[in-house]
Amino acid sequence: MGNISVITILILSGFNGTANYRITLFTLTSLCYCIILLANLTIIITIIVDKSLHEPMYIFLCNLCINGLYGTVGFYPKFLNDLLLSTQVISQAGCLLQGFVLHSSAGADSSLLALMAYDRYVAICHPLVYHSVMTKQRISVLVFLAWLLPLYLLLMSTVTSISTLCGSIIPKIYCVNYLVSNLACSPSIAKDIIPVINYSFYVCDAGFVVWTYIYMIKTCLKSTENMNKFMQTCVPHVCAVMVFSLSLLFDLLYMRFGSKDLSQHVQNFMAMEFLVIPPIINPLIYGFKFTKIRNRILFVDKVFRPKLQSKKQSLCHL
Repeated sequence: MGNISVITILILSGFNGTANYRITLFTLTSLCYCIILLANLTIIITIIVDKSLHEPMYIFLCNLCINGLYGTVGFYPKFLNDLLLSTQVISQAGCLLQGFVLHSSAGADSSLLALMAYDRYVAICHPLVYHSVMTKQRISVLVFLAWLLPLYLLLMSTVTSISTLCGSIIPKIYCVNYLVSNLACSPSIAKDIIPVINYSFYVCDAGFVVWTYIYMIKTCLKSTENMNKFMQTCVPHVCAVMVFSLSLLFDLLYMRFGSKDLSQHVQNFMAMEFLVIPPIINPLIYGFKFTKIRNRILFVDKVFRPKLQSKKQSLCHL
């Protein structure tokens, strides 16, 4: 054992085969990241600035967009930098940190979407007690737990992944704790137990969302007013849940049970889905569908556009 060299640098082999179109990929990825930043920041700033939007559903949405920025910052800067380099490597510590950020973000997404489902459940099924249930104190506690539980679970996963490595190849374009654990020299029971706990967390969130929607649909079938409320506020949430669940499910199932015969391009696409689609789709869905947010954004645009045009004209005259 004393002759075994300590491995501290890992190779991201998912970049193999991308040499011929890295500039194109860099350009498209940069554009995608800019859209993610712009769309999410627009929703976040709109909700923070407008006091009329300081309601539970919008507070949860604001946190969802913040989490979208948190997750993508763990992937895009490193990915864009790697596209410009001839070799794509990362330190063991950096790899564990990236895995922690990406998957704690996915866990927080799951928790926040479950909270949004709970908010709609109380609003539609128990409207008379909505304001007494969704108090500021309770909202603060729920949001805190929605962030804390995924961070704690992924911290456990990250800590148990710290070990002496006997391999250096990560077959993805970013780091995953499960793949780092596979490189460990000695097997660990925690390697199998911790993922089961994490997957159970996702299953519980999904089960809770399904349960709330069963009751909401039953209630809405009895009232036209409730059905209109459901179509206005719940359809965007259903779309967000479906997009997130399918994107994450494809990646998790393929990583665990997928065939290695798929081309590297398809593998990379499946790996990037939950880092591309939800952060773009979520703010766009809610921004267009939620009337209050859409009207506020349009109002700001109407106010500032004439001012910008007048300033531009004055500069041209100079």
